Amino acid sequence: MIATITPYEILIRIAKRAKEKRLSLNLTQETLSDRSGVSLGVLKKFERTGKISFESLLKLSLVLDALEEFAELFSPKPIESYSSLNQILKRKSRQRGRK
Repeated sequence: MIATITPYEILIRIAKRAKEKRLSLNLTQETLSDRSGVSLGVLKKFERTGKISFESLLKLSLVLDALEEFAELFSPKPIESYSSLNQILKRKSRQRGRK
């Protein structure tokens, strides 16, 4: 699969959406910082650059009512997405990587 979007673009989109969500909830940066436990400086940098630790992003997501979306991040594909019965039967859970 060819990526049509870069990781940097995703960072910026997520930061923009988080800011929009914060504003739609009528929260100031200070209020979101206090409620989430994420420092104000980290929050400001995140909204400006998209850079933030995953843990801090999850804390912000909890306050912004978006935490549940992360729970599905690496979930397996639904069975309907497999093209054949053979693919379904061959599917097994890996225990470790090869390299």
